[in-house]
Amino acid sequence: MARRILLVEGTDDEHVIKHICDSHDIDHLDEVKPHGGADNLLRALPRQLARMEDAGDALGVVIDADDSPDARWQSIRDIFTQAGYPNVPQRPDPNGTILDSPEEAFLPRAGVWIMPDNKTPGILEDFLRFLIPNQPNPLFAHAERSVATVPERRFTENDTPKALIHTWLAWQNEPGKPYGTAIAARFLDLRLPQAQALAGWLGRLFYPIAES
Repeated sequence: MARRILLVEGTDDEHVIKHICDSHDIDHLDEVKPHGGADNLLRALPRQLARMEDAGDALGVVIDADDSPDARWQSIRDIFTQAGYPNVPQRPDPNGTILDSPEEAFLPRAGVWIMPDNKTPGILEDFLRFLIPNQPNPLFAHAERSVATVPERRFTENDTPKALIHTWLAWQNEPGKPYGTAIAARFLDLRLPQAQALAGWLGRLFYPIAES
C-alpha cells in the first residue's frame, strides 16, 4: 500500500504542518516524523528513501534554510542525486520542489520545502511571521522594537525570529500558547498566502491526481 511520509526538523514543525493539512483538506499523511534538527533529518533521508519501494509512495521534506537556502538545497540535492533521481534542479522551486519517481527505480515521488519560502534565509518562525494577521500588525511591530532593544540579549542572532514570535504570542489574550495551539486559537491565520502556498505543495506532492 502506498505510503505518504513527511520528514520535519522538530515537533513545532510537525504541529504546524498537521494544522495546515487539516485546514486545507489534505486528507491523510501516514506519518509526520520529527528528527530533532536539520542534521539528523539529512542523515535520515537516504535511509527513508531506501525504505519506500511501493508504487505510489511519496516522501516530503520540510527543513529550514537557516543562513543559506542555496547551501541547504545543495546538501539535499546531493542526497537525491546520489539516491538515483535524475535531473534534480540546480535551485529549489519557489513553489516547493517536487521530483517524480524515476522510471525503473524503486524510489518514491519526493518533495522538498525549504523554510520559510524556498528562496530566503530563515527558519520555521520566519514562516510563521507570514501568518500574523492584519499586516502591518502594530503589536508585532512593537514586539520587534522590544526584542531589538532588550537590555540584556541572551539569545543568538539566529534565534531572533523565535524571540519575536514568542514575544508576540506572549501578548495575546491567552499568552504563551505553543504554535499548534496558537493556530487553533486563530492567533495565526492559515488563510494567508504563505500557508496556502505550503498547502498547495503538500497537495501536489501527496495527492497529484486530485490536484490535476
